[in-house]
Amino acid sequence: MISVDNLAVEFSGHTLFSEVSFTINENDKIALMGKNGAGKSTMMKIIAGVQKATRGHVRSPKDTVIAYLPQHLLTEDNTTVFDEASKAFSHVFKMKAEMDELNKQLETRTDYESDEYMKIIERVSDLGEKYYALEDVNYDAEVEKALKGLGFKQEDFTRQTNEFSGGYRMRIELAKILLQKPDLILLDEPTNHIDIESVIWLEDFLVNKAKAVLVISHDRAFVDNITNRTIEVTMGRIYDYKANYTHYLQLREERRAHQLKAYQEQQKFIADNIAFIERFKGTYSKTNQVTSRERMLEKLEIIEVDDIDTSALKLRFPATQRSGDYPVTVKDVSKSYDDHVVFKNANMSIARGEKVCFVGRNGEGKSTMIKAILGEIDVEGTCALGHNVQVGYFAQNQAALLDEDLTVFQTVDDVAKGDIRTQIKNILGAFMFKGDDIDKKVGVLSGGEKTRLAMVKLLLEPVNLLILDEPTNHLDLKSKDVLKEALKNFDGTLILVSHDRDFLQGLSNKVFEFKDQRVIEHFETIDDFLARNRIESLKAINL
Repeated sequence: MISVDNLAVEFSGHTLFSEVSFTINENDKIALMGKNGAGKSTMMKIIAGVQKATRGHVRSPKDTVIAYLPQHLLTEDNTTVFDEASKAFSHVFKMKAEMDELNKQLETRTDYESDEYMKIIERVSDLGEKYYALEDVNYDAEVEKALKGLGFKQEDFTRQTNEFSGGYRMRIELAKILLQKPDLILLDEPTNHIDIESVIWLEDFLVNKAKAVLVISHDRAFVDNITNRTIEVTMGRIYDYKANYTHYLQLREERRAHQLKAYQEQQKFIADNIAFIERFKGTYSKTNQVTSRERMLEKLEIIEVDDIDTSALKLRFPATQRSGDYPVTVKDVSKSYDDHVVFKNANMSIARGEKVCFVGRNGEGKSTMIKAILGEIDVEGTCALGHNVQVGYFAQNQAALLDEDLTVFQTVDDVAKGDIRTQIKNILGAFMFKGDDIDKKVGVLSGGEKTRLAMVKLLLEPVNLLILDEPTNHLDLKSKDVLKEALKNFDGTLILVSHDRDFLQGLSNKVFEFKDQRVIEHFETIDDFLARNRIESLKAINL
């Protein structure tokens, strides 16, 4: 359907990738994987037509519709949520409006024999053929279904889009893409700004209703659930697997083992020939053989082994004082903003050492409850922290609290204590700060880089109550694994808000669900909770 032919991207003497070719077939569900900086987003932008390659082409049949959702949106608008989402059908509405206008002209004109009159008739005929060939769709109902699936409430439909956060504006763009029913959907980190229920809805849509999909995501569960093919970008080229992400990891390990064996055999071959050359250099009878082997070694293409960091960085939180038996107690707590009730009569007791997660759609009160626990907002009822509680809090805007005049290394070095200071570079490396990155001033870092640095800083501070609000949005798979392992070994109390099911798996033994102005306690893991609610959630979302 869509062919990518010999793509290459080069800049400042550096080759990002070259001679990349593959075909995207109808109904392919492809994960575009690789390390940060490998060129995944660049390749996606080229396929989307928003960036040019140094060499190569992307070819597709005429009238192919490719829809692209970038990782960061810079859109500005002043319309309602419903009207903005309805723009997905703007081509249909324009077609109908033009037909209506031309038909009015035909009713009033009397120059029946003129060329212009005949042109109008031909145009109306062409438009009518296209318009009436379209599937009979209730466009308003489709818009409503998509918006509700992505977490909007009925009362949100008439609100201005500029009243919403960047995450919700991203959802509006996603709704427009899904409603267009394109031949190929390109998604760059689509789950970063949507809650678990919306992710489930999106998975169902992409698997059962979308045509071809190409997705970049660090959400392992999401990628596994929707894809049947994996294209890995590594070391300037690609590897193409007819497998989902988990199976791809197994195949990649097998590939690397073969590469390593071939590399070792080649290195022995090179060493043997170098030894021969050194031994017989200057020996007249061996001159031709020495020269031949020297030329052969010069032309020899060295086998490369994929650079997979298998170092197991073990990161443990610094020891701190033991807290009281119940670090968090919430009793009959209610919170409203004017007429809007967030939750009422909420109760929870979180015992020392418990790891719990807050789940629910965005806007149901998860972050509000965290602020209530921390005493940042006034509420009705009682929110109390227990004896000797030392709180470590990671908010979604945590990056804004960093000192922009310090370097990356200084930011971490200022909080690191004891033996952990010897591992600072390794820890920063695990969170994607490599080489000269550690000497950069915080002020020049991107939003994602600042967020990762704030997470590293928190990991090195002595706390016994850890509250994390969407901590994985800017982390790659390796960084998430390091963080998850540290949280598993954390002997304090953990409150976790996250939409990343793979990350949550094995981390919590209790779920607090925020729904319909209530906080409901479930004595089960997140996997059990989602398994029990998946069918009900999908039915509710697709009403």
